[in-house]
Amino acid sequence: MVKLNRPHIGIFGRMNVGKSSLINALTGQDTAVVADVAGTTTDPVKKNMEILDIGPVTLIDTAGVDDTSALGPQRVEKTKEALEHVNLAILVFAEEFGLCEKEWTSLFRQKNIPCFLVHNKADLFPPVAAEIDGAEVVEFSDKWGDSADLISAIIRHMPATAYSHDDIFGGFVGEADEVVFVMPIDDSAPEGRLILPQVQSLRGLLDSYGIGICLQPQQLQGWLKNHTPKLVVTDSQVFAQVSALVPQNIALTSFSILFSRLKGDFDLFLAGTEKIADLQEGDKVLVLESCTHSVNVCDDIGRVKLPALLQKKTGKKLSFEFVSNLDPLPKDLSVYKLALQCGGCMVTRQQILNRLAHLAHAGVPVSNYGLAIAWCTGIFDRVTEIFRR
Repeated sequence: MVKLNRPHIGIFGRMNVGKSSLINALTGQDTAVVADVAGTTTDPVKKNMEILDIGPVTLIDTAGVDDTSALGPQRVEKTKEALEHVNLAILVFAEEFGLCEKEWTSLFRQKNIPCFLVHNKADLFPPVAAEIDGAEVVEFSDKWGDSADLISAIIRHMPATAYSHDDIFGGFVGEADEVVFVMPIDDSAPEGRLILPQVQSLRGLLDSYGIGICLQPQQLQGWLKNHTPKLVVTDSQVFAQVSALVPQNIALTSFSILFSRLKGDFDLFLAGTEKIADLQEGDKVLVLESCTHSVNVCDDIGRVKLPALLQKKTGKKLSFEFVSNLDPLPKDLSVYKLALQCGGCMVTRQQILNRLAHLAHAGVPVSNYGLAIAWCTGIFDRVTEIFRR
């Protein structure tokens, strides 16, 4: 099955304990700048690599958690923000494990982030206990030229859910089943390529040994005259058009809804979608785009089409605010009556779940782009049926 999540591993610790040296040892490259000057790493630095038994991972080198320079508070805040994105934390210390390290291991536990400790510069200091504060300790020195123990510890502590294969169709599609992908080529379609959810859905179908048929909307009616596929998956933006063409005995959903189940909390999304009916005049809606793209497209789904559709359906004038990529959420979430999360094809499930946890804690209902469009077009029950059985 297609792998849709790339685990993120955060490297944390005080200044000058050797976090960057550890990343360089793991990657076998001079990925991070190394110097004896305190505070060399000022912002999180990412590096992708492959780990046997896990697959592709992203390493995040962070600024020192004890940075007291003029920009120290901002750098430490950026380091804390990295906790929203990691599946595994590695806390590096050198000469001693002190109160600072104890506070950070406690923070990892509060956020349910698996972690282990690295006693770095072990060529200079005597070995420590095999376990400190309930966390495994790995002895390491970049002078040893061997990162095998680090890799083994990563494999032991990385939760399998962070990298396990996903069945994008939820068991609904099997070998030799026909699936139609409706993919409009319009102004929002990238020239010369497909968007990532389409690519990943196609790969998921191949992994299931299903049979895929790719059509544009205007081709669908003619094709259906002689075929009865198991499932039709469409771009959410043409839901109304496609729904009118697909007979009720054929299952229908969208790429965005497939991803709402894989990358988020589907039950939370379902409940949040039904709260659209409660929106009142002037209510604030938070739109979460988990990637960075040009916002000057005239028919952008998140910034133009979906807001227009929601206001038309509810008959209310709503206020929309936007968060792009994985930028921090607004400090006061209580002012929002609804949040809309994109499919999340560019980010990990853990990153979206962390966002959803903040919104749920603030009592903000959350829907997904595809689910919200389906609700507004009156086909919400139909396009979610295959995942409710």
